[in-house]
Amino acid sequence: MEVKLKPGERIDDLQRDGLRIIQDPERFCFGMDAVLLSGFAVSADPVKGIAVGNNMEGKRVLDMGTGTGILPILLSSKTKARELIGLEIQEDSAEMAARSIDLNDLAPRVSIVRGDIKDANSIFGAASFDVITCNPPYMIGGHGLQNPDSPKAIARHEVMCTFEDVAEQAKKLLKPSGKLFLVHRPFRLSEIMVTLTKHRLEPKRMQLVYPYIDKEPNMVLIEAVRGGKPRIAVERPLIIYKAPGEYTKEVYDIYGY
Repeated sequence: MEVKLKPGERIDDLQRDGLRIIQDPERFCFGMDAVLLSGFAVSADPVKGIAVGNNMEGKRVLDMGTGTGILPILLSSKTKARELIGLEIQEDSAEMAARSIDLNDLAPRVSIVRGDIKDANSIFGAASFDVITCNPPYMIGGHGLQNPDSPKAIARHEVMCTFEDVAEQAKKLLKPSGKLFLVHRPFRLSEIMVTLTKHRLEPKRMQLVYPYIDKEPNMVLIEAVRGGKPRIAVERPLIIYKAPGEYTKEVYDIYGY
C-alpha cells in the first residue's frame, strides 16, 4: 500500500523482505541499537533447541516506546509472532509509525497504539503479553536540554518516563515467565539490574556491545524473565566494526545482508 508523505519525511528501505519505513530526520530516525535489539530478541536457544526467531512463535509482543515502529516491523519478518503492537506517546511519531505499517501491508498482525508507557497496564491489561521489547531513553532526566519537549529529546532523555516506569509496567504486562528484551547503556548497568530484580524481572542473559574490539562497550543487551530464578548467562561480546566503515560478520548477519 502506498501512503502519503508529509514535508521532511522519507521512505527508507530496510533491506529485508521488501520492508520499508517512513522517517523524518528532523524528528528522530531509528539507530543501530534498535536493529541489534531485534537480533538479540530472536537469538537461538541451543539449550532448548529453539531456532532463531521461533522463540516468539504464536506470541503476543509489545514494543514500549516504539518511535518509528522499527522493532515491530523488523520482528514481523524475523519471527512468527501472532501479534506485534507498538506503544508510542508522541502523536506525530505514532501516526508516522502507523503509516509505515500500512506501507508494508502488515495490519492487522502489526499495529500502533498511542499512549503513555506509564499507563500501559491500564491500556492493555495485566499479564496480556508474552514478550516485551524496549529501547528506552538512555539519559537521566532532562538536565541541560534546551528543548525537553522536542521529539529527539523525548526519545533520548528520561523526560516522559524513567527506567523505573518501564520495569514497573513490564512486570504488570508480562505473563508469568514472560520475557523482557531491552537495550541500554553500560554506565547504568548497576541501576538497571537492581531495578529489574526489584520488579521480579530476573536478568537471564546479557551481551555487551563494543564499537571496536579495543574500545569500551557502548551498549548492553539484556533479557529478563518475569518471576525467573536467579542465574544469568553472559554472552560473548558483540563487536560492531572490524575496520572503519566495515561491520563484523555478526553485525551483517543481524542486519540480514
